[in-house]
Amino acid sequence: MGQNTDTSKKPAFLLTNPKGLFDPAPYGFSHVAQVASDTRLIFLAGQGGETETGALQPDFGLQVRQAFQNVRTALESTGAGVGDVAKLTLLVVDHTQDKLRVIGTELDRVWTEGLKPTCTLIPVPRLALDGMLFEVEAVAVVRA
Repeated sequence: MGQNTDTSKKPAFLLTNPKGLFDPAPYGFSHVAQVASDTRLIFLAGQGGETETGALQPDFGLQVRQAFQNVRTALESTGAGVGDVAKLTLLVVDHTQDKLRVIGTELDRVWTEGLKPTCTLIPVPRLALDGMLFEVEAVAVVRA
């Protein structure tokens, strides 16, 4: 379920993994997110590994960690948190299984409780900035 900071509220969305589909938990995502009708949707633009000054580390793992920190910062500016994220889209330059493991570790670090958001990973040949290796978009759901 969507993890609200106020536990007296009903969740704004429900995450599920239906029978008949493989268990996605080891890969860091859920199959389905159902959004309640009385909610506010928050769409985040793709967040890369840039710091506030625009600096971009050359290391993939550091970019992934910074990108998820940027997601946190953007969510907090709206009063939401990572527990309110229903959907992620990940863009990875020259995707490999090793990069997937790095991403999985960071997803576990950021989403420590409950199910992970639904997620699509898209391998790409390059991203907007030279040296950019990872980008993440997020959709969060909060009660209106």
